[in-house]
Order: sequence, then structure tokens, then C-alpha cells
Amino acid sequence: MRKSGVAEKYVRVVQDMYERSRTVVRCAVDQTEEFKVEVGLHQGSALSPFLFAVVMDQLSEEVRQESPWTVMFADEIVICSESREQVEENLERWRFALERRGMKVSCSKTGYICVNEREGSGTVRLQGEEVKKVQEFKYLGSTVQSNGECGKEVKKRVQAGWNGWRKVSGVLCDRKISARIKGKVYRTVVRPAMLYGLETVSLRKRQESEIEVAELKMLRFSLGVTRLDRIRNEYIRGTAHVGRLGDKVREARIRCFGHI
Repeated sequence: MRKSGVAEKYVRVVQDMYERSRTVVRCAVDQTEEFKVEVGLHQGSALSPFLFAVVMDQLSEEVRQESPWTVMFADEIVICSESREQVEENLERWRFALERRGMKVSCSKTGYICVNEREGSGTVRLQGEEVKKVQEFKYLGSTVQSNGECGKEVKKRVQAGWNGWRKVSGVLCDRKISARIKGKVYRTVVRPAMLYGLETVSLRKRQESEIEVAELKMLRFSLGVTRLDRIRNEYIRGTAHVGRLGDKVREARIRCFGHI
């Protein structure tokens, strides 16, 4: 905290909060006796995320690289390199920097992914232990695939949209509620779940169509309209005051680009 420029009086307050800390563990039937806590941050404390961010910022100062080579969020770290040797070298640098200050890299929770893999690329090791190779991984709620595709992420977004729709289906399918109100509820609850993270995904026409088809099914269910009624999609969107989802994705990309 001192290295980060935090005033000394606040440093002392935090030190006092963590001095002689004791806690208990509560389970379904009872709770344990009190015991000392000498390592880690207070669970549930509003101050803990800030303290962890300060600690990680100082611990990684000498080893982290600029984006996109190093991406950090809380305790999740993504290291990008152009070769297996560079990955192992960077992993070892991170391990040394963290363990020197009392933290540990969990090899069982660490994995690596190869993009445009060549034959015989070998394995990645950390302190002689082989790091597991994966074909995909989740980072900040989004799925990254080794082949560069986003099919699984699109399917997950569609599923998230249906989950949100089911939660408010009592409102969306109520014939006493106007289409305008239903559209507002849909835009507030369902659509954000479908759009989450898509501003960073390169969607193909087929994948964009897959999302829009799912959205139109939700809107038709909400308005009590079936395919047999032969009502055009534009009329469905206009009645619910819901624009095309593809246009919203492009708007989100522009906002994201402006933010970056």
C-alpha cells in the first residue's frame, strides 16, 4: 500500500484491522471454535477486493507485460506468447515473482491453449510438472476456443437468453400486458444476457442469424404469435419496439472501440 502511494494513516488502519484476526467456520449443523487467521484477506469485507488489487499490482509490476501479452482480472491471469518456450519462460517468471512474496501458482488450475497449432509443438511444463492442455477456456464469462471460432459462445448466449426469458415469462406471456411493456421487459432482462460479451466476438452471418432466430422465437411466444399466422418479422419487432439484435451488437462494438 505504501508503494502504491496510500497515506500512512490508512495503512495503519488496515494493519490494525488485520492484527490478531480470529474467525469461525459455520456449517449446516454447527460452527467451529475460534481460530487465528494469519494469512489472506477477510472474507466478505468490502475492503478486500481493493487490497487484493493493490497487492497483485505490486507483485506483478516487474513481470507483467502490456496487453494483449498479459491480461489480468482479480486472480485470473492470461499470458500470451508466440512459442512454447516463451510460455514456459513467462510462467516461471510469474511463479518466482509470486512465490517470493508468499503466493503460489496452482498447476492443477492452470491450463494452456494453442492457436494455429503445428505438429509436434510439445508440452508446457511448470517446475517439471506438465500443464494440462485444453481446447477452450472461460475468461470473464466468455469461452475462448483454440480454433478461433465462437460457436460455443454463441450457443451459450442463446441459452442465457432463454434462461432470462423463462424467468420473466409470466410477464411476457400475460395477455393483459401490452406489447410495448413486454418489449421493455425483454430489452431490460433478456437481451442483455444475450448480448453479454458479443462486442468482442467476430460473429459470422450464420451465427448472427442463429441469435436472431432465437430472439424472434421469444418475441413470438411473448406476443402469442405463431408461424401459422404468417406475420412478418419486421411487424413483430415493431409491435414489441425491439430493434434487430445484429444492429445492437454493432453498436456495442463501436462503444467498446471508443472506450478502448
